[in-house]
Amino acid sequence: MKVLHIGGTGLISSACVTEGLAAGQELWVLNRGITKKQPVPGEVHPLVADAGDRDSVTDALAGLRFDAVVQWVAFRPAQVALDVDLYRDCGHYVLISSATAYQKPPPHYLVTEAGAPLGNAYWQYSRDKIACEQVALEAHERTGFPATIVRPSLTYGLSQIPVCVGSWEKPFTIIDRMRRGAKIIVPGDGTSLWTLTHNSDFAKGLTPLLGREAAIGEDFHITSDEVLTWNRIYELVGAAAGVRPDILHVPTEALIAADPSLEGTLWGDKVHSTVFDNSKLRSLVPDFRATVPFADGIKETIAWFDADPSRQEIDHEANTLWDRVAQVYGEALGRVAAPD
Repeated sequence: MKVLHIGGTGLISSACVTEGLAAGQELWVLNRGITKKQPVPGEVHPLVADAGDRDSVTDALAGLRFDAVVQWVAFRPAQVALDVDLYRDCGHYVLISSATAYQKPPPHYLVTEAGAPLGNAYWQYSRDKIACEQVALEAHERTGFPATIVRPSLTYGLSQIPVCVGSWEKPFTIIDRMRRGAKIIVPGDGTSLWTLTHNSDFAKGLTPLLGREAAIGEDFHITSDEVLTWNRIYELVGAAAGVRPDILHVPTEALIAADPSLEGTLWGDKVHSTVFDNSKLRSLVPDFRATVPFADGIKETIAWFDADPSRQEIDHEANTLWDRVAQVYGEALGRVAAPD
């Protein structure tokens, strides 16, 4: 099977490239050729182009046809509209969307593709992903364009530490805080249920889905079946870092008041209990099982950061914000504490 990954060097996509090679796929990766992320394995055919530029992509793809195309880097509907034209002759087009596209808070404790409506009032990123999905599926309905929608939830790997309030660009910041004994901010009371997925497990679900005719015109999420509270997640991160985190529970409203940009990632995603049913995926990929418990995966991740000081960048702006929130909220708790 000939597979093209548009992007292919990100946290999740690189794991899917690795899994695809192991499954015997003939792989191409199309990107601008400039990345600070995962290097492309030597067995992969690199294509250098701007995925949003028609002429650039047309030149790069001259003479090539793919059994499956996986689009990782489309964040606006215009990009998907261009893809519908560029890849109209491929066998299977898979748009990587996001599980944040589901309505938040979820209307039911168990999220299924059929039962969870799309819609996110808190996050423009998610609304743009929904619009991207609509372009692909409308093209399928109108012309038979072979589109499938795949929605990852919070997925991690060696280079990312998945927490509720952290620094996505400089993830080691949370480990540094834990080891310094600084307050670790967790929204609410930390008892919301959450699902974390290792990137290798996501790849086990996506790879055998490619080229499946029954997947065309359908949507799927791919997640672990392990469900943890945020309190437990932070405990496991701390244990992997060799410390017990000093957790301070702060109302979500207070965090968003301190940093309005958190509205999407908190109210639009992580503060709501979110448990996924992967039955639809297993109807086509019956052997799919997520096999990396978070306790094991996060140990490998932190060991990766610890192995190279250059990976241990600190987000000083985030630290300043969290310290201020911790100080203000800690003082407020002190003022309302019952007298002795």
